[in-house]
Amino acid sequence: MTEETQSRQPVRVFLVDDHSMFRAGVRAELDTITDDIEVVGEAGTVGEAVAGIGHLKPDVVLLDVHMPDGGGAEVLRQSRKATPDVVFLALSVSDAAEDVIAVIRAGARGYVTKTISSQELAKAVVRVADGDAVFSPRLAGFVLDAFADRPGAAPISDPELDLLTPRERDVLRLLARGYAYKEIAAELFISVKTVETHVSSVLRKTQLSNRYELSRWASDRRLV
Repeated sequence: MTEETQSRQPVRVFLVDDHSMFRAGVRAELDTITDDIEVVGEAGTVGEAVAGIGHLKPDVVLLDVHMPDGGGAEVLRQSRKATPDVVFLALSVSDAAEDVIAVIRAGARGYVTKTISSQELAKAVVRVADGDAVFSPRLAGFVLDAFADRPGAAPISDPELDLLTPRERDVLRLLARGYAYKEIAAELFISVKTVETHVSSVLRKTQLSNRYELSRWASDRRLV
């Protein structure tokens, strides 16, 4: 653990979701796996969320996109002026492009789906608190398309892509372009055995089973 990690204050998180059991589960998971996050409050409606965010002024709000009384975009609309320093991270079952783009346009810093692991969610919370933009797999492409010409956009992070080393990304990029192992080795000035090692590592990290799945995975992330 670095001195910076030891000295930094926990990220104060506020949970917004209309399902109380889901909120309880997220709170329990975050409290259990890390000391870097402190859940300071929660809400199940837009009104409760706006009031709680305004009163507690958390560092990060984990925000459901769809709720019966208006959803995440409405929470953002009502909260942004009063609490401009609060960062919003959408946490939703939906991976539809329109949902992602709508909540990012409203002011969220990132968007992850509820299939994310507890560990990756904790990392995403810390990263948005530090100023990064964080998206679940596939979703970053929607935002890049929608905001391609917007100046001053924050750097986009993909938690799964971040697991790969620069060399593994190089190998994956060429693999997705249809290169054979021997061709990848010649292009990168490494041995075929080293290529095989990198591919095995990428498969393990991405939990995929073959090069065709890897090609789709790389394409979704604009690596090709």
